[in-house]
Amino acid sequence: QVELVETGGGLVQAGDSLTLSCTALGFAFSSVAMGWYRQAPGQSRKMVAGIAAGGKTYLLDSVKGRFTISRDNTKNTLYLQMNSLKPEDTAVYYCARYSGDYYYTPPDDWGQGTQVTVSA
Repeated sequence: QVELVETGGGLVQAGDSLTLSCTALGFAFSSVAMGWYRQAPGQSRKMVAGIAAGGKTYLLDSVKGRFTISRDNTKNTLYLQMNSLKPEDTAVYYCARYSGDYYYTPPDDWGQGTQVTVSA
């Protein structure tokens, strides 16, 4: 059974940093792509970052230079390092698992989400 557990969200001020973690269980973590999505109130869920099984990464244009996605296959954990946070980064952030080794298709599984709130 696939399980994705996100931690690390919280309330911060603009300019602060946060690191989100996603612990994965129930599948071969190192063999699949993983991603981070976010959903702000009244908006659709949007991909923020992805990392292929081989390590290639994708970042949404608005977070380039501020966010970094990484993975530790020895710990079955996905990370999203978020620096220079802005109020517009406020959203529920979701960890996502893809069935293949790239992030070009919709994810198959989701975590429960973690709230990130950035005050001005």
